Amino acid sequence: MKQPKLLSKAIYLTAAILVVALVIAFGAGQWVQPGSTVTAAPALQQTVARAVTAPQSQAASVLPDQETLARLYETTAPSVVNIRVTVTEPSAQSGVPEFPFGFPFTPPETPRQAQAEGTGFLYDNQGHIVTNNHVVENADSITVYFYNGMWADAELVATDPYADLAVLKVDIPAGLDLQPLPLAQADSLKVGHYVVALGSPFGLEETMTMGIVSALGRSLPTGDSGTGGQYSLPDVIQTDAAINPGNSGGPLLNLNGEVVGVNFAINSPVRANSGVGFAIPVSVVQKVVPALIQDGAFKYAYLGIAGQTINADVAKEENLPANTLGVLVQSVVRRGPADEAGVQEKDIIVGIGEQPVTRFEDLLSYLFNHTNPGDTVPLQILRNGDEVTLEVTLGERPGSGSQGQTQTAVSLSDAIDIAKRALERTGLMTEFDSASAEQQVRNGRTIWVVSLSGQGKEAIVAVDAETGEVLGLSVQ
Repeated sequence: MKQPKLLSKAIYLTAAILVVALVIAFGAGQWVQPGSTVTAAPALQQTVARAVTAPQSQAASVLPDQETLARLYETTAPSVVNIRVTVTEPSAQSGVPEFPFGFPFTPPETPRQAQAEGTGFLYDNQGHIVTNNHVVENADSITVYFYNGMWADAELVATDPYADLAVLKVDIPAGLDLQPLPLAQADSLKVGHYVVALGSPFGLEETMTMGIVSALGRSLPTGDSGTGGQYSLPDVIQTDAAINPGNSGGPLLNLNGEVVGVNFAINSPVRANSGVGFAIPVSVVQKVVPALIQDGAFKYAYLGIAGQTINADVAKEENLPANTLGVLVQSVVRRGPADEAGVQEKDIIVGIGEQPVTRFEDLLSYLFNHTNPGDTVPLQILRNGDEVTLEVTLGERPGSGSQGQTQTAVSLSDAIDIAKRALERTGLMTEFDSASAEQQVRNGRTIWVVSLSGQGKEAIVAVDAETGEVLGLSVQ
């Protein structure tokens, strides 16, 4: 599966939603061109009514009836809100250039104001609203619209790009009595359960769609691609309930009106519903959202490896016995928790704690649901056919907790010192009033972009975040 990507926030864009772009083969249905004639098959001369069988009657009784769905909508829809944001789209020339070929002081083009929409839902009685991070990312202003047409400006409390969640806070207009949506138990959902999605697809507010849980335990990449900090979100719900641009941040509900997930992605070649939608599970909401409200961030446990689920192709390539199950370690982060514990490339992880590991999602789910930074857990691995148990003391995921930068060999302060020395050697600047640094990824290389001012001048220096090499500098 290709990585979900954000829809660009174009002017008057009707929605913001993550989309997975895949090519899907057409089935065996007929393709009819406009204006062509289709000949119907001959009709039967006689229609015979048949009695409804017991299995058919039982199946029909399982379907939710119209009144149940109507009551569900009437009860929950007022707690669902439409979110409209305004963002400033930078021009192609504005901002920091890509060193070493850019020129940072080229006069920028006039920025454009763009609008986007999404969905959210009332989380508590203090006015907190849950939505997706990508709905409100880089927003200059956020306005929340309620079911009766009233609105309120929203404050962004905190965001978590790794869970693609954000928390807003509003002062609910006087006279508006709203109830928070209850959260379902984390382990209550099963494949085949009916679910309902509420939101604003294509800007159509208060829309309800229904489907079933198609699969559980999916994983999708999330995070901040701008800083290279991307990880996989575990336990993702797959559903065939219609989810479209604008549904992002809206609730996925069970038939009791409880939140089982937060809609955030679709798998479609046309950026619209194709029956494969994804929701952040309520287990993630229950852990991340309180931390965002209380602490401003959620701290993720960190193992420090890259790996992949072993399948037939991987086993053949690595000369492994048939039906070897587990996670093949492809790389180990230098000085990370796994490295310190002795994990090596080509090790096969087959268990963590008391849980067997047969696929990468098992490892992700255990780390998120059962561990915290600083915990020590046993890691069962196969190495050259022998089973070995290593004790790993988990770290804190780089960038989590403080929403900072990806951990690199060259720290932020190191990068600033390197930039200052580079400018002093050139004689262009020798005194500095202020300095700051931003981490970026350029052509797969993580760099520090250091901005400095002094002596009435402004300077920008690009420093390789792993080697400390100065990639370029400019002074104005």
